Amino acid sequence: MFLEIRELSIDLGEFRLEDVSLDIEKGEYVTVIGPTGSGKSILLETIAGFYKPQKGQIILEGRDITELPPERRGISVVYQDYVLFPHMSVYDNIAYGLRKRVKDEGKIQEEIQRIAEVLGIDHLLHRRPTTLSGGEQQRAAIARALVVKPKLLLMDEPFSALDVKTREELRKLVKRAIREYQTTVLHITHDFDDVFSLATRVVVMKDGRAVQTGSPEEVFSRPSSDFVADFVGTNLLKCRIVGREGDLTVLSAGKLRLYSSDTAGVGEEVVVSIRPENVIVAKEPIESSARNVFVGRVLEVIRRGHLVWLRLGLDGVELRAVVTPNSCDLLGIEEGKEFYVLFKASNVKIVG
Repeated sequence: MFLEIRELSIDLGEFRLEDVSLDIEKGEYVTVIGPTGSGKSILLETIAGFYKPQKGQIILEGRDITELPPERRGISVVYQDYVLFPHMSVYDNIAYGLRKRVKDEGKIQEEIQRIAEVLGIDHLLHRRPTTLSGGEQQRAAIARALVVKPKLLLMDEPFSALDVKTREELRKLVKRAIREYQTTVLHITHDFDDVFSLATRVVVMKDGRAVQTGSPEEVFSRPSSDFVADFVGTNLLKCRIVGREGDLTVLSAGKLRLYSSDTAGVGEEVVVSIRPENVIVAKEPIESSARNVFVGRVLEVIRRGHLVWLRLGLDGVELRAVVTPNSCDLLGIEEGKEFYVLFKASNVKIVG
């Protein structure tokens, strides 16, 4: 195992970790999500060596680094704030840590040129950080972190201060750079787009504990608890298996009759999950393979950035759906209006 976190505990008053255990394979890209104050940043900074745990171990490549100072761990850290030296050029900022490890200036120049080309900032090396955009500054900070070829790269909300378009561009560049340098990454984020764009695994934290770990598909489609479901926006419904129709399982949730591609025994009480992005909202019935078709009333419309979240009422059962602002406007979605609500049987996951 590349990185082993064993029962890590620390209490800093307002923030804490409680018996956090996590294994990360070499080359994985792991994102950590959770509400504010759940312990995400403390986990990252304890792994980096900025805090000493009161209990537990951090083992990197078979070596116990729990007591080592940060500079001896072989770990790079990137924060939301770029922390570039304003009096230095971009080149010298990137070279700062590398010069402590490599004395050959020719080799340093070669390595800086390589990472600058990968991240698309080779034309900016002579510039000062204050003349760069936020996205360019963050690329320089990531270049500085990667050029030393760390064993592990830790990133704490690296894209959160950037606009949506710049975030999308930077995700693509980071993905390319991580692949090029074969780097293992632990990335703290509040943005689910980071999870789906970059992560091989995701950790959900609550009150200093890791409450679920799995692939993005597992965590978002099959949340392990009501808390995780609510945090990631997944609909969880308590249902009863009432029969079979061909290859499909028939369930009842109150007055709703649902169809699922998953299997379970007739009469069982189960919980199903339905992702909000898999719920289609339409003005009229549409030609579709969706077996679950209802008429629902819009109970609430919540605009969040580039998405619009809908709370829908279907015969006493509430579902969340998500649409784009453009779709919301074209459909004329407003609170109190009724629409057709559709989702496929394959999107109804039996999770418990």
